[in-house]
Amino acid sequence: MRLPAGRYRENIMYGLKFVLFLLFLWVVPFNMCGCTATNTINTPSNTALINIPLLEKWSGDYPASELGRLPEEQQGLAAGYIGDTETFITVWRAFMPGEILPAVDFSKNIVVFTRNVQFYNRTSIFKVELQDGAAEIFAMETMSAMPIEEKVAMAMAVIPRKGVMSIEAGTEKIQVVDFK
Repeated sequence: MRLPAGRYRENIMYGLKFVLFLLFLWVVPFNMCGCTATNTINTPSNTALINIPLLEKWSGDYPASELGRLPEEQQGLAAGYIGDTETFITVWRAFMPGEILPAVDFSKNIVVFTRNVQFYNRTSIFKVELQDGAAEIFAMETMSAMPIEEKVAMAMAVIPRKGVMSIEAGTEKIQVVDFK
């Protein structure tokens, strides 16, 4: 036979175990994040992280059949750049047919682009960061499982050329060629 005090003690123990479990679930993720932050803070870097201004930007559909208009070494990549007027004109005509071609001074600027190479996801560039001469493009995407068939969603933005030596495209770096 149990005494009422015994049941009270058991309930307290279950409550205490539950509180400790919740505390464990709360502390472990923060501890892991703290370790990650410590590692990145102590990583040496030659230059600071610079936000590159977006001078103009566009989002829309690009015909999959016209991917050959993009620079040859960038046709299969999720990100890249256009550094000359001729390429920009041919890409723009496929990207925004019927729209007026924007004036881009390629001696001072480049056009970066991003797209999802696996699924049709609407995308929009919201930031480009430069560190050690490498520009990284940040874009928002909708999440879908629709395969790429006739069109891909693509975003483009005009950024200053100064200081940009390469574009990060996933694990690859695309070298930015000087304007001629």
